[in-house]
Amino acid sequence: MNALTFLISTLFDLYLMVVILRLWLPLARADFYNPFSQFIVKATHPLIAPMRRVIPSIGRFDTASFVLALLVVMAKVLLLSLIAGGGIDILLFFVFALVSVIKQAGILLFWMLIIRAILSWFNQGYNPIVMIMGQLTEPLLAPVRRIIPPIGGLDLSVMLVIIGMNFINMLLAQYVPFWAVI
Repeated sequence: MNALTFLISTLFDLYLMVVILRLWLPLARADFYNPFSQFIVKATHPLIAPMRRVIPSIGRFDTASFVLALLVVMAKVLLLSLIAGGGIDILLFFVFALVSVIKQAGILLFWMLIIRAILSWFNQGYNPIVMIMGQLTEPLLAPVRRIIPPIGGLDLSVMLVIIGMNFINMLLAQYVPFWAVI
């Protein structure tokens, strides 16, 4: 049972990350012709295209992608609760889905920042994944760089954003009862 739960959680979480990236790409004005962006679009298009006919975007915010992210979390929770044989409180179900999407976006951002920092030490030219990570994370790092510019070639903005994210995560874990469980 634990192996099945792990497999289901992992598969749903991986697809949720792809959907969150689909939501994030237009917000960051990332290059949609990048091969990594094209993978994200192709992996989510079969589910998002029909939803877009009913759910319009609000400016650059892709509402259909956000709804799909919530549906992915809801499907995961529903499937895991059916396997465990437990019931679901409907109101907590929706709140849990929203908090899960936000937390998963934070986890994705954390790992993108770490990977971007490590790849910056070794990158020797154009790499589509490095480029898209830069485009997605730069809107968060640029304001920090304006306050604390690179010191002797060392960019501290990634570290400061990660510290800030962990601080916010700790505050939320204190005041939102199920935040730490997700």
